[in-house]
Amino acid sequence: MPIALIILAAGQGTRMNSDLPKVLHQIAGAPMLVHAMKSGAALMPERTVIVAGHGADQVKAAALAYDDSVSVVVQVEQLGTGHAVAQARDALDGFTGDAIILYGDTPFVQPETLDAMMSARAAGHAVVVLGFEAADPGRYGRLVMQGDSLTRIVEFKDATDQERAITLCNSGVIAADAQVMMDLVAAIGNENASGEYYLTDIVELARARGLSATSVTCPEAETMGVNTRAGLAVAEAAFQSRARAEALENGVTLTAPETVFFAHDTYLGRDSMIEPNVVFGPGVTVETGALIRAFSHLEGCHVGAGAVVGPYARLRPGTELANNVKIGNFVEVKNAVLEEGAKVNHLSYIGDAHIGEATNIGAGTITCNYDGVMKHRTTIGAGAFIGSNTMLVAPVTIGNRAMTASGSVITKDVPAEALAVARGVQENKPGLAVKLFDKLKATKARRQKEAE
Repeated sequence: MPIALIILAAGQGTRMNSDLPKVLHQIAGAPMLVHAMKSGAALMPERTVIVAGHGADQVKAAALAYDDSVSVVVQVEQLGTGHAVAQARDALDGFTGDAIILYGDTPFVQPETLDAMMSARAAGHAVVVLGFEAADPGRYGRLVMQGDSLTRIVEFKDATDQERAITLCNSGVIAADAQVMMDLVAAIGNENASGEYYLTDIVELARARGLSATSVTCPEAETMGVNTRAGLAVAEAAFQSRARAEALENGVTLTAPETVFFAHDTYLGRDSMIEPNVVFGPGVTVETGALIRAFSHLEGCHVGAGAVVGPYARLRPGTELANNVKIGNFVEVKNAVLEEGAKVNHLSYIGDAHIGEATNIGAGTITCNYDGVMKHRTTIGAGAFIGSNTMLVAPVTIGNRAMTASGSVITKDVPAEALAVARGVQENKPGLAVKLFDKLKATKARRQKEAE
């Protein structure tokens, strides 16, 4: 059965106290909206519709950056969740299949939970609602059940004392045939305490038409909604805890798990080892047997099998490390490819470069890639040796098995197997050091006396 996603992302999120739309606040390096889209993507939807409102242009840009096939519609007036779903009607024109409603501020619903909802639909239930047993039901809507039949959803403010005692609560996630859902949504009224069009009313409307409804439950943690900065911090902590546990389960060694921070898409290969205080930004892949040493920061990069990175290293977007590459302490690499066995062990910057196999980059080497207007590329061949404190002024090419003398400023290409020396001629002035020190000390003494 084809599936369509409707993701509600129109809320302003006033309690965030932010100019940024609520669903664009980030967890693990990605907007909450993207987390919801990733959850739904596991169902391989034929269509995805994002219902935006506050900051619609920003929400649209973020959604399309993750998946350029989605449709984004705008809820101009905020008249409730039922009204929000109705905005997706035109975007689903001609679609035949099931629709499932997700929320851009509820980022942790798991794919297996959505699969369970689809299974309930396949079993013949017209409407399937995701519920959870709440430790503190608070002001959640309650699911009123009779056996496995869901009779209605009642909002807290409209509930009786008996209904408020129910602990099975509504997550807001609903699945139904898309056409049936839109027909039911069109029949929703706003005669309630808030004067809004409650999506939850479709359960009673469905039953009035002789259609069955049921609920599927999931752990409460999956339904965590984020409405405040404090809630965002709790969600981040929950994501990190789960990501660390998954990494350990998958055969990754984390020597101090609580100090390692993952992005939403971090991939760590089996038998990789991550030392304390490592931060992964988005877009990082680390292959099997690699070692990421303490206090390193990686983003948008690939680390090959057996490579060693750090400590105190920074890998920026576009970095590609082949197998057994070594990146040492206080080294920064950006938009550069390092072939197998290359080494950059100390205090260096390698940007916009290609470093050949088994080349050694000496301490303090810098690829001078920016002229103030444009970036330029440095190419170093295989088996080359770059002496300490070499400045490579791009664009420049160093040939295979070539060398540069320490302290050189290289502005011209160096042929293969050649030695390049580019530094001023040293002169030694006998006795001049003592004379200069004596002169400086006398000047200092005079100034101190004058100051008194």
